[in-house]
Amino acid sequence: MFEKLANMKVFRDPIHGYVHVDLRIIWELIDTFEFQRLRRIHQLGGTYQVYHTAEHTRFSHSLGVYEIVYRMVHEVEDLKRELSDFEKVCVMVAALLHDIGHGPFSHVFEPIFDTNHEEYTVQIITGNTMIRKILDKYDQRIAPNVAMIINHTHPNELLTQLVSGQLDADRMDYLLRDSYFTGTSYGNYDLERVLRTLRVVDGKLVVKESGIHTIEDYIMSRYHMYWQVYYHPLSRCYEEIVKAFFKRLRYLYDQDPTSIEGFPMFLPFIIEHPVPVEKYIQLDEPASFYGISLATKHTDKILSDLARRILERDLFAVETYVDQELEEARRVAVRDAGYDLEYYFHVDETIQIPYKPYASKDSDTIMVLRENGECKELSLVSNIVAAIVKGEVKDEKKMFYPKRIIKK
Repeated sequence: MFEKLANMKVFRDPIHGYVHVDLRIIWELIDTFEFQRLRRIHQLGGTYQVYHTAEHTRFSHSLGVYEIVYRMVHEVEDLKRELSDFEKVCVMVAALLHDIGHGPFSHVFEPIFDTNHEEYTVQIITGNTMIRKILDKYDQRIAPNVAMIINHTHPNELLTQLVSGQLDADRMDYLLRDSYFTGTSYGNYDLERVLRTLRVVDGKLVVKESGIHTIEDYIMSRYHMYWQVYYHPLSRCYEEIVKAFFKRLRYLYDQDPTSIEGFPMFLPFIIEHPVPVEKYIQLDEPASFYGISLATKHTDKILSDLARRILERDLFAVETYVDQELEEARRVAVRDAGYDLEYYFHVDETIQIPYKPYASKDSDTIMVLRENGECKELSLVSNIVAAIVKGEVKDEKKMFYPKRIIKK
């Protein structure tokens, strides 16, 4: 049904060895403007400000997720049997394009301008884009099917599970990739063993009981990566300064629209809501940093200072607070030092649950296939996971403020 390339194309990859492309539709999608744009979006937002080698992009991660799904539909016997050729193509396309809607600074960008990367992903797939033209050229059913996989509404839940679930290709790739590029070992687990123990029962992806220890490692790697890498206090601090910069930019526009005429790359995100997809995909991180560098010369002292801090990595102090009195004391100190509390004092509370069974969707639960043919939820057969589920939820509270007001 779908044309194969004359020769298998490969990308060298430090995580998977090779990323394999044998279908022309995949090869053409990779060459689109919308997909190539992901080369200019960091995978981990501001984390590279802490782990200096975390320079990898959404482009490389998207190829990695595609490669894992490619292997799933070609190597896992149950998936080979359960899925039609059309469904296999759709889920591989969904894996490749699942992050196509990310903006600069990855997840940090979304609360700044009230955007949602999954919504823009669907718009790019179904809208007037190069990607949509390629999909329709091969089969006009592909775009709506891929969109349903992305937004969790596809009638075949198995397809969604492969791309976005508790045991999905997205997590499988980013744990290994982010661990590698941050120079840490927290995210390591045995991907080969996971793939070998995957099965399909009643239209749901499950794991054989013999692979339970590997899944425990996978769950623990998520836990450690979140607390050691993704939620690193300095990374969160940097991201708060980025948010403050754009908050100030919006404030200046509200006071005098002419005051930010020198920032055309940001104007659509301040003036239009929602931002049209054709303007949304024009913004990447190089354009954003150019705008931020221009802002260092702006007459508004707060905007120029925040821009300088972003470019020079002049971060705020980070302090754990355990009660409201300490928070209020620091807040007063910031105000008395002459700083605007709107931009120079931030409170952040982080909670992370590595695995939560019986969530709103079946895809949020990992099921284990026992030797007697019975399927049971992971925490019911794993003492380690049970301890995580029943244990106290870790809650970390931080506040960020300028370093020079710290009093010994």
